[in-house]
Amino acid sequence: MGYITEDLVRRRAEHNNCEIFSLEEISLHQQEIEKLEYLDKWCRDLKILYLQNNLIPKIENVGKLKKLEYLNIALNNIERIENLEGCEELKKLDLTANFIGELSSVEVLKYNIHLKELFLVGNPCTEFEGYRQFVVATLHQLKCLDSKEIERSERIRAVQNYPQVKQKIREQEKAYLLKRAREKEDAQRRMQERKDKKEKQTESKLGIDSPDYLRDNENHRSEIEQQTWEEVADEEDRRFWEEPTPYTPESRLETHRYIEEKRRAKDNIRESKKKEKPLRTLVTTEGKALNVNEPKLHFSLEDDEENNQFILDLAVYRHLDTSLLDVDVQPTYIRVLVKGKPFQLVLPEEVKPDSSSARRSQTTGHLVVSMPKAKEIILAKQKASTSIKTSDSNTLQKNARSGQVEKLEVDPSKYSFPDVTKIIQEKEQIGQGPIRLQPGKITEAQKSYADVENNEDVPPLI
Repeated sequence: MGYITEDLVRRRAEHNNCEIFSLEEISLHQQEIEKLEYLDKWCRDLKILYLQNNLIPKIENVGKLKKLEYLNIALNNIERIENLEGCEELKKLDLTANFIGELSSVEVLKYNIHLKELFLVGNPCTEFEGYRQFVVATLHQLKCLDSKEIERSERIRAVQNYPQVKQKIREQEKAYLLKRAREKEDAQRRMQERKDKKEKQTESKLGIDSPDYLRDNENHRSEIEQQTWEEVADEEDRRFWEEPTPYTPESRLETHRYIEEKRRAKDNIRESKKKEKPLRTLVTTEGKALNVNEPKLHFSLEDDEENNQFILDLAVYRHLDTSLLDVDVQPTYIRVLVKGKPFQLVLPEEVKPDSSSARRSQTTGHLVVSMPKAKEIILAKQKASTSIKTSDSNTLQKNARSGQVEKLEVDPSKYSFPDVTKIIQEKEQIGQGPIRLQPGKITEAQKSYADVENNEDVPPLI
């Protein structure tokens, strides 16, 4: 059964920041509501109220809505007009496609002096002889009935013929009420027959005959019911929709509940068919880890011999939040939980879990885990240096055989700067200056450099 709850009202009041005390307009259509309540307490300032296409059988709990101007309660199960005297500002009332057969109930709308528009299309009362004349003569404030404007001449004729029309309406109402009483009895009888037939079909399908059998096999019965429910449901569904039924509030409500019952039954069958998935075995009873890829992700394991480590590249979804990843590195395997689904990979060698690191690519989203190996290996760098030395010695031997002179390079940082004045032979200077005062030293320097042979192959030291 559908109820009007505070949560429902707040959800439908999003346009008012979910505030219901100051709400002026709300739409509660197609909510399967079977009783109209609470709105006169929660939403006192309502001006527009939409309640069409529900299962409301009676107009109630709206008399305190003093500011209500428009009430749309079409496509419901209402059989008479009532409890609207308190809606002082009501201007428009829509009762289309209901089950109003007591046309005389429109007299309560006399107190709604501001009512200008009334819609009764699709109700049984519209088939009464003199229906429009009776409504026009009863409600003097009305301007429009069933989308048709009321003219002054029409109102005058309706008032003149009001006594005769009223008598006809009363007689037709009595006949309709007797018909409705028979329809209610038929509806109750039909529902009871359908319920008994359903129980008999279920028992016949189950093969249950005695009460002793019921007591001894209650658990077994529930299992068989699930198996035979689909067969019974198909036959019952076909019979329900093919059986001719009058259009009444009871049949409309019965149809709704039947659909709800079928939906719940399908949901129960679907849940019962769902088998609980067994827990994934990650480590055997002998303690051996297994390779598991439940998230079905692409991955690659690289052996980085240069850095003596393993690198795992796991193709995690790019937009997956990192908080949904859980990495666990063990000496012999690595386990990654991706949204609770395990990915486990056995490693070829033992690694150091404490020295391992995990990173996430910002472009591809891949998870990269670096795991240093536990067994340290001497790298091949020393071998490379020895090979370089041997190659250098070989080149020296080749150069010696060919007669080429090897030039040594001296690190200038290990020696002091040489005296620049003693490196290059200077020419005798002519003119004033301190050198002319010491002619003996200049001549000695010239003599000392006279015996030096200038070799063009030797580069200058500066």
